Amino acid sequence: MSYAEQYRSKLVSADEAVKIVKSGDWIDWGFGHTNPYALDAALAKRKDELKDIKIRHCLSLKVHEIWKQDPKGETFTFNNWHFSGADRKHHDMGLANYIPMIFRNEPLFYRKSLYNDVDVAMIRVTPMNKHGYFNFHNGVASCAAQCEVAKKVILEVNPNLPWAMGGREECIHISDVDYIVEAESPVEEVPPATPTDIEKKIAQYVVEEVVDGACIQLGIGGMPNMVGTLLADSDLKDLGCHTEMMVDAYYHLYQAGKLSNKYKGIDAGKSIFAFAAGSRFLYDWIDNNPGLATYAVNYTNNPYNIAMNDNMIAINNCVEVDLFGQVSSESSGPRHISGTGGQLDFTTGAYMSRGGKAIICCTASFKDKQGNLGSRIVPTIPSGSIVTVPRTQAHLIITEFGKADLAGRTTWERAERLINVSHPDKRDELVKAAEKMNIWRRTNKI
Repeated sequence: MSYAEQYRSKLVSADEAVKIVKSGDWIDWGFGHTNPYALDAALAKRKDELKDIKIRHCLSLKVHEIWKQDPKGETFTFNNWHFSGADRKHHDMGLANYIPMIFRNEPLFYRKSLYNDVDVAMIRVTPMNKHGYFNFHNGVASCAAQCEVAKKVILEVNPNLPWAMGGREECIHISDVDYIVEAESPVEEVPPATPTDIEKKIAQYVVEEVVDGACIQLGIGGMPNMVGTLLADSDLKDLGCHTEMMVDAYYHLYQAGKLSNKYKGIDAGKSIFAFAAGSRFLYDWIDNNPGLATYAVNYTNNPYNIAMNDNMIAINNCVEVDLFGQVSSESSGPRHISGTGGQLDFTTGAYMSRGGKAIICCTASFKDKQGNLGSRIVPTIPSGSIVTVPRTQAHLIITEFGKADLAGRTTWERAERLINVSHPDKRDELVKAAEKMNIWRRTNKI
């Protein structure tokens, strides 16, 4: 049977496809842009027929139809590897669970621990090519592993998605698919947040750490994108890209002639990523571009692969840092915000790289809802907060007041350096806190 014939034999409506779901099933939706539209809506219509449906997914880029049709979570429970803003609101309502992970381990979780717990994989993909393959486009991450262990695989084909060249595990073959649904839907855009003047100052400090030929990882958020924009306007040349997240800034670097990938130690000549989220022009750039290659996240986020690139610079955000050097980037107290993601992966790999640097950025302070000044450099991580990067792995912490290099430093040296980059109005109380915790040498002075 030809690929076209196989395709036709598996093509059904969304309503027909979701009939295979039964009460108690675990369903996987993949990552970001692979989350389905038509299958989401069809499954939502079965709310009153089903019980105890668990949906596992990552980084919602829209409000799902199931959320609208089952607002109290009576039938569907969501379980999430990494929160977007929409996921966070859903979780705050008590309608979702977070799944702790280091991002590079996600494919391993499916193959080693969840191999009996994926009843149906529902993944949004590109149209099939002449060789019988569909592409996971902006959401490769761990989709191949999910489909590999799933008892049934349903693909939702959307012609608007870009074809991301790979790499590894970026495609699935028609022979591994049970049902196909055709449904055109928008490709969600995630433009970067507009940076503040303080964030621009922090970005300038970060750019000072970059040298010609450096390989750059940019995390999620306005700050890393601002760094990329400044790099595009700088005199630096022959930069490389090895990242988990492909963002708008890399396109700007390419347009400015800065992104050659010439001196990379692995995948030289190509920009490497595990998933993408940004503006429409980013997706157009990704589409069938042989200068980019997408891989499963266990490749992109493997610290040993990251470290093969000399002068690897990892640039990420955080919520707060305590005087011991512990970095919290995913929760505010017990309230979950995002996820560990690949921050620890890249912090580890970048520091292992020859000439590499692992940079964590944050504003030194913030204003609470009452207008009071709060510090992001804190005595200890608040009760319930999650440590994303342990103190043993923390390297460069950068705020608008400068840089604190913590690597290899004693506890009192770390405290001193972090206090020096905290807000001036908060330094005295931080010194007192350090003394009280016995990590501050009384003979030492700022």
